Amino acid sequence: MWHLLYGGSADPPYYPFLRTDELARFRRFFMIKMALAKGRIPSSRFGSLVARPKLALVFGFLATVVALLASLSWFHRNQVDEALSAQIILNQIAVVTREINNLTLTALQEQNLSTKAETEMRAARQELHEVVLAARLHAYHTSALEKVWPVLDNYITSAGQQWIMMQVLDFDEAKQADFQAVSPQFDLLQHQVQIAIEAEDKWAQGVALRARNELLAAALLAAAAILILFLRLQKQEHVGQLQETERNALRESEERFRALTEQSTDIILIADNSGQIQYASPSVHTVLAVHGDSLVGRNMIDLVHPDDFLKTMSAGSRSVAYGQNPIVEFRLRHADGSWLHFECVVRNLTQHKNIGGIVYNARDITERKQTQEELLFNATHDVLTGLPNRALFLGRLQSVVDRMKRHPHQAAAVLFIDIDGFKVVNDCYGHATGDVLIKAVSNRLRACMRSDGTIARMGGDEFTVLVEDVADPSDAIRVAERIQSSFAQPFLLEGHEVFKSISIGIALTSPEVPAEAVLQNADIAMYRAKSQGKACSELFDRVMHEQVMSRLLLETKLRYALENEELALHYQPIVAVDTGAVQGFEALLRWQPSGLNSIPPSTFVPLAEQCGLIVPISVWVLKKACLEAASWQQRYPANPPLYVSINISSKHFSHAGFIGHVKDALAESAVDPRCITIEFTEGLAMNDVAATGQTMSQLRTLGVKLSIDDFGTGYSSLSYLRRFPVDTLKIDQSFVATMDAENYAIVKTIIGLARNLDLKVVAEGVETTKQHRLLALAGCGSAQGHLFAEPMPAKSVGVFIESKRRRPRQTKQRALARSTAGL
Repeated sequence: MWHLLYGGSADPPYYPFLRTDELARFRRFFMIKMALAKGRIPSSRFGSLVARPKLALVFGFLATVVALLASLSWFHRNQVDEALSAQIILNQIAVVTREINNLTLTALQEQNLSTKAETEMRAARQELHEVVLAARLHAYHTSALEKVWPVLDNYITSAGQQWIMMQVLDFDEAKQADFQAVSPQFDLLQHQVQIAIEAEDKWAQGVALRARNELLAAALLAAAAILILFLRLQKQEHVGQLQETERNALRESEERFRALTEQSTDIILIADNSGQIQYASPSVHTVLAVHGDSLVGRNMIDLVHPDDFLKTMSAGSRSVAYGQNPIVEFRLRHADGSWLHFECVVRNLTQHKNIGGIVYNARDITERKQTQEELLFNATHDVLTGLPNRALFLGRLQSVVDRMKRHPHQAAAVLFIDIDGFKVVNDCYGHATGDVLIKAVSNRLRACMRSDGTIARMGGDEFTVLVEDVADPSDAIRVAERIQSSFAQPFLLEGHEVFKSISIGIALTSPEVPAEAVLQNADIAMYRAKSQGKACSELFDRVMHEQVMSRLLLETKLRYALENEELALHYQPIVAVDTGAVQGFEALLRWQPSGLNSIPPSTFVPLAEQCGLIVPISVWVLKKACLEAASWQQRYPANPPLYVSINISSKHFSHAGFIGHVKDALAESAVDPRCITIEFTEGLAMNDVAATGQTMSQLRTLGVKLSIDDFGTGYSSLSYLRRFPVDTLKIDQSFVATMDAENYAIVKTIIGLARNLDLKVVAEGVETTKQHRLLALAGCGSAQGHLFAEPMPAKSVGVFIESKRRRPRQTKQRALARSTAGL
């Protein structure tokens, strides 16, 4: 049992908690007893100690108590062994019953009782019988086991009956018995066995703790007895050695100091208050390549760096005056002329009779200093270019701002530089070549700057330049122009000449503007330069900041627009040019923020595309417009039915879930797909022709119509137009608004093209009767604009439709008259 529980040892580890020194004391104690028995220690003092009545009585009492505690510990250890044996038997019961249960379940699943299964079951039941017999004969210490036996008997009985059912091939009854009796009894048995095991284990742990405590107490009492004995012996044996110890103390101290100073790699110098060296350890030769004897008599000013001499001597003075042991760092000259860094502890031992001076114990920390400087450099500089990073740049910029608070006339400027089209280099030549370009740009910036300028890399392809002593904004502008001109020369990247321009944003420092804000202002100006066509510089002004803050505020409000129900759809009618009959409506998105004026789509739609809100907004527009279209079809039936034209953003059109969003809108509204027209621009259609064509085909499969908005303003190819499954072309309102001879010819051409391709045409922005007549003469089928009706909320659409239906004849006559009238 013990060799299983304790890793192969045949003897039980009764003393695992005794420390090495305690075992050594026991060993010495028994050696002394053996020596006394053999007469090897004829010490009269030891004999007199044992012969003392009081001491003998104490030792006798301690020996009795130790023996009693050891016996109790042995008895309790045996009880722990019994508890462990009981746990093993209980575990065997759990394992064997689990095996019986597994055999039963296997036979039930296979609906077959094989000879092998019967053999294994008999063996398992025989093993269970033997284990149960051993368990009933074993001694237990907790009452938890009493609950196991009835549960075990019930399980054996029900399992046996179940097995008999399976032997007679009555598997259905056996499954029923398993469900009703066997499985619940098996689970209860496993639970009760586990409780009994845990109870025995808990009891065994308590008894084992008691046995260890008893043995520990015995060991402590024995150690106390031995300690008393040895203290008595030591006191008597060392009385005569006190004087010898005092005589040897000084000699040993001197030898120890000599050994330490000769073997140590630290430098030990002893000097007087004036700094004259009285002693130098031999390690000076190892560290500084000079002999210690050559330093004796010289002053420390010859050895310590001039910049560190005063603080070194000051540390010695503090040590003498206040009894402190200050730590000071200084540099010592090496024999080759270099300077090494040392950390030195200064001690005042001027009163010591064998030293009589100030001790400088110095350790070489040159390598540590170099490592710290390297870590500091890496933490404050860009690894790729070696330029200061953002943190260091902001620190220097803040220092300039703080200086301006004291000297307002000492202004500075920050130039925020971004490489135009840097991503193209990474995409074409790889990121390694991009890194080469970043290094070349940093070198070119260094060449452009004076010594007082600070260049930093913000990350990626962004750099900043701090120009100090700026008397006028023109100074910063001239620096920007100088940098711009330097980029006129190409960069040679792995044999390729690459021309790269930069965009620069300029911001001036101010005492009331913190460094982070100055950098942000320069960044804003840089993006303004990007928007102005790149390869230029922009000086930051307050208007830029207000525009950015206004955009951020607008973006924040836009994020809550759907939740606050601030978005709405207005509908502009699309009418027949010849009759004026309503054919459909174009859904136009409107935003009315709470507390603000209405914001036009030309402002918030691009913002939604930039900040990633256009997809959820567009999904809402799809569902809302489809629901409205379904409502109009039911309330105002027509032939053909009224349709709704929905504008789709390019971001949403290229989204992976766009087709799913259209399906959901159609399914939720139950609208006829033929009454939904999806509008997209020419630029979207030509951006990715293959992907656009695939998406259009999927839309046509759903049954919706397709329309190209603002036709004529983009760069569509007629061949692609023929390939796309488009239903309608919408003439941009720029051609309709100024329909002179040239634009009218374009309009007629678009209408003729549509007619040849069997496409419908809708003219946008019709505002005058003249435009209406010209479109009628050109053969345009449909139009929309303020001449017919302005965009209206959904609640007004029904009124508009009813008004048109009440006057159909008059409207048709007027439309025909307008179409046939002369110009």
